[in-house]
Amino acid sequence: MTHFSDAPRPASRPENEGDGEISISVRATPGGTAATIRGELDLDSATYVRTTLLQALEECVAGGVVTLDLSQVTFCDSTGLNALLRARRWALEEHRALIINSTSPQMARLLDMTGAAPFFAEKI
Repeated sequence: MTHFSDAPRPASRPENEGDGEISISVRATPGGTAATIRGELDLDSATYVRTTLLQALEECVAGGVVTLDLSQVTFCDSTGLNALLRARRWALEEHRALIINSTSPQMARLLDMTGAAPFFAEKI
């Protein structure tokens, strides 16, 4: 099992993943892992975001929590939201939690409008 260092590390994005600007930094925390997503979460970046979150969840111990900081997400479409929801479903299946601890106004509105906000507030 690979462990994250305490220092934030940016996840590298493959060159062929599209032109939308997105970055994710991941760091270990006492209760699990923290991930910060910055930029546009859309069709071009959804696969990258989901893959990075699944890796963070996989490296988190069973019963652990991955917390998301989405305060710097400037745009999110339905594909981006779906990536977050799919990562959450996988987390639950693997006895982990994926929760959001901070959102941008755009993300807060999307989560509220779609009814998805409560899904990311639950811990296992």
